[in-house]
Amino acid sequence: MKRHFALLLLGLTTLGLTAQTNTADESQARKEIRENPWLAGSNYLDYDRQLPDFKYTKAPKGYVPFYFSHYGRHGARWLIGNDDYERVLRPLRKARSQGKLTREGQETLRKLEIFNKTTNKRLGDLTTVGERQHHGIGRRIVEHFPEIFKKKGVAIDARSTIVERCILSMMAEMEELAAANPTASIHNDVSKSLQYYLNQPWSEALGQSSRKGHQERDAITKRYTHPERLMGVLFNDAKWAQDSIQAGSLMRQLFEVVINMQSHEEGPDMLSLFTNDEIYDQWRIRNAGWYLDYGAAPLTDKIMPFSQENLLRNIIETADTCVQLGKTQATMRFGHEVCVLPLACLLELGNCGVSVERLDELDKYWQNYRIFPMGCNIQLIFYKPKKAGKGDILVKALLNEREMTLPAGKTATPYYYIWNDVRNYWQKKLNDYNKK
Repeated sequence: MKRHFALLLLGLTTLGLTAQTNTADESQARKEIRENPWLAGSNYLDYDRQLPDFKYTKAPKGYVPFYFSHYGRHGARWLIGNDDYERVLRPLRKARSQGKLTREGQETLRKLEIFNKTTNKRLGDLTTVGERQHHGIGRRIVEHFPEIFKKKGVAIDARSTIVERCILSMMAEMEELAAANPTASIHNDVSKSLQYYLNQPWSEALGQSSRKGHQERDAITKRYTHPERLMGVLFNDAKWAQDSIQAGSLMRQLFEVVINMQSHEEGPDMLSLFTNDEIYDQWRIRNAGWYLDYGAAPLTDKIMPFSQENLLRNIIETADTCVQLGKTQATMRFGHEVCVLPLACLLELGNCGVSVERLDELDKYWQNYRIFPMGCNIQLIFYKPKKAGKGDILVKALLNEREMTLPAGKTATPYYYIWNDVRNYWQKKLNDYNKK
């Protein structure tokens, strides 16, 4: 796929400037998606299409990084559902057999059928784009934190869910860390015994809360799905299309296939099938859906982020151990966006944990593309004073390699928080949830 570098550069500027804004008006998100329409992919966004410039705030004088804690999603992949591609092809093939496709419809079907051949036994697999994303992330981790990752004999503990795309993503990053420091002691682990926190299943309470949002989700989907123009582009008989095609479903499913073409180096670019307004509306549908399922939405009792309770407890407990030891080391965890998104909301990184009553206004305050592109990651970097006992342990949080504010803790320097303050805030938050 052509990388559209000019379009990418336009999108990067606005993303970097507004990464933590919680009062952006609707036109800001609309402007960002118009300039970089791949952002509308939500969880399908190519990590490298949203990368900002990395300008990190210097650590307070006398402090050095010594522990790195990470949770990252696998990289770009093929669509995952057994019918994700075929359900789009079936109505188009039906129309072709009855002579109901326009020239544009015929060309769309031709491109999709060619691409569909690449999906055979590939559903959910990591793509070459996904592998590239993690190699890049691994290289930059070393570049940004050489005090940790270039230290002789540094211990790096890497763990992945049992899903192949996550394992391969872990391997890609570990290859970069090993290449940068041949003396590093790297341990890779994959086991069902790790699933309880690397890919925590929903509890019944979370399931009940999620169901509360179904009616509103359906209303949002209906409100922002307008397939009439697109059906006219694809089909030459409006009456036939009305009687024979589930227009709204086809529009949403076709958009999913088209927007995920950014996960492939040579995937056909078919975004021109959709207008700017249609692209934006399709994103709004998904933005609301992800927020209801994983964000701090009042409609779902603000509890969906607590799906990552086990993961946060693991992060805290592992950090406590590593801080106590004081040795230079790293913990690398690899999983899925359904963990990164609620974890970012639970940690209250930037404005990820914002609570929005009216879903029609959600796009003003919460944009999912800032949180969970393919390859998304949360990094917590711990700093200690060079002279032992001469100051508090500090922590800095990065979301997709961008500095994030934290909800508690004193800061002598922006983005550097006292670990005990942050730890106690998160611990209390988990304990209060369990009391309820």
